Amino acid sequence: MPHRTATLLWRAFLATALVCAVGLLPWLSHTDPALTVLKARSAERDPDPEVLAAVRSQLALDNGPLRLLGQWLGGLPRGDAGRSWISGAEVMPGVLQALGASLLLMGAALAVAVVTTGLVCARTLWQGGRAMERSGGDESGLLGVVGELLARRSGGTGSAVLAALPEFLTASVLASVVGVQLGWLPALGWYGPRWTVLPALALGLPAGAVMGRLLDDLLPGAFAEPWARAAAARGLSGRRIARQAVRRCLPGLLPNMGLFVVGLTGGAVAVEQIYDIPGLGRTTLQAALAQDLPVLQAGTLALLLLAAVAAGLTRLAARLLVGPALHADALPSLHGPTTSTARRTLPLVYGAVLLGVVALGLPRDPLALNTGLRLQHPSWTHPFGTDALGRDLLARVAHGAVDTLLLALAISAVALAAGVLLGLLPRLSGPLVDTVNAVPPVLAALLITAVAGNGTATPALAVTALAWTPLAAHTSALLRHERATLHVTATRGLGASRWHILRHELLPAVLPPVTRHALLRLPGIALALASLGFLGLGAQPPSPEWGLLLAENQPYAERAPWAVLAPAAVLVLLGALAVTAAGGVRATGQRELAAR
Repeated sequence: MPHRTATLLWRAFLATALVCAVGLLPWLSHTDPALTVLKARSAERDPDPEVLAAVRSQLALDNGPLRLLGQWLGGLPRGDAGRSWISGAEVMPGVLQALGASLLLMGAALAVAVVTTGLVCARTLWQGGRAMERSGGDESGLLGVVGELLARRSGGTGSAVLAALPEFLTASVLASVVGVQLGWLPALGWYGPRWTVLPALALGLPAGAVMGRLLDDLLPGAFAEPWARAAAARGLSGRRIARQAVRRCLPGLLPNMGLFVVGLTGGAVAVEQIYDIPGLGRTTLQAALAQDLPVLQAGTLALLLLAAVAAGLTRLAARLLVGPALHADALPSLHGPTTSTARRTLPLVYGAVLLGVVALGLPRDPLALNTGLRLQHPSWTHPFGTDALGRDLLARVAHGAVDTLLLALAISAVALAAGVLLGLLPRLSGPLVDTVNAVPPVLAALLITAVAGNGTATPALAVTALAWTPLAAHTSALLRHERATLHVTATRGLGASRWHILRHELLPAVLPPVTRHALLRLPGIALALASLGFLGLGAQPPSPEWGLLLAENQPYAERAPWAVLAPAAVLVLLGALAVTAAGGVRATGQRELAAR
């Protein structure tokens, strides 16, 4: 009970600190909120001193930020979140309406993600169930089952493509092709269920690909557990064993599913912008840019409450799925010794192709203009074609790769270290993960800009501040289940110290899957940097950063599709490299466990 009280107090403190930081945003960034509000109300109006004084008087800005924040917090118990500084309308009805639209979109995207997850794992489930039937519960055959699963599993190229495609690019392609050219579904607006299909696909396909890879990563270990051997010996069908394998793996993934729920609700800013959806992410972005503090604070508070509810539900679901074995220290380990014949050639091939693209493009000038060669088709002279200013796309992609890849690798390493370290302290990191994950990347970039200033490092700091959260949640979930396993209980009963158990039992079982997870997130980190560039918060022209390349060339996607496909293809190649490299980490980790 004291631990729960401390956790609740810690969660309340973090939520209050975030809302207060949002409320102090104009003063932290040393900008005049009256001037920003005036520009948002009427960009053409002259900001003379009398007009600014009238805005300050109307908004009571002279009272100071702390008093304004206190008045806003004091109205919340009455359901009063104040009035918008821009429109003058009551904040609460508008935020609730935006939240409803975002929740509907999130539900549809989550359904797409679940279906995508099933498709990614379908081959492993089918092969595992069939192989279990053939093994008949024999132990030697069981190791052969898992080895067969690992040997036959695909390289993950299809899921890598889905996971590496930028949401805003997928949304743009779906809107232009399916919505405009084919006319099958509406491409703009928010008027009914038909308008949710395309944005739900744009959001759900990448999320489902990532979740599918994480689930597919755990399934061979589930098929290797004693219960699976007993079920096969009793003659249970492969389909039933496969269903139970999914149930066995879900508790370790549910915390990340909770993070996806919040991310799909508040982080769908680019998709909501493209499809003109009045969702919470778009509302929060517009309020942040206009410094409409009442709307921004209410939107942030709604995301925090959603994060707390999602975290509570996922933890409850995980306990119900595991049952009493979690508290009885009687769980088998999902990361036991297995054999692996994982293929090593694919990551080498993908890496060689990526290095080849970079090597061919680096000698070229990414800034050389030639308006006479605007939007040229790919040719021997320009293998990737040219953009709207006649610049060589191969040169821009290659030079952008150096910055984007090195930055994404550095952020991934920092996120992995922070995620593992904080994941070892679940009471500290649990509420912190929920709070940080509730912050959309755009809002994080604005907050960091307010504190550290606007510079080239701002997008990297914003992405780093959020990238560790799924890894910490994954680490905590795996540790919680690994501590309840039989071999850890036996080691503890033999008098082993906590440090010995952590170093020799827990970390060897947890680090390989979390490292694979970090590798799977590598394209996502590059995408997050690209998304900030797409929204105008990242690199600025004429930088060849990949997000800026996609944003600059998107208006010409129909006329010159190669201008968008070139950077998108390299992102997909990076995703394929990350997925296949994660398979290599799987093989290494399993050999180490088998040698113990």
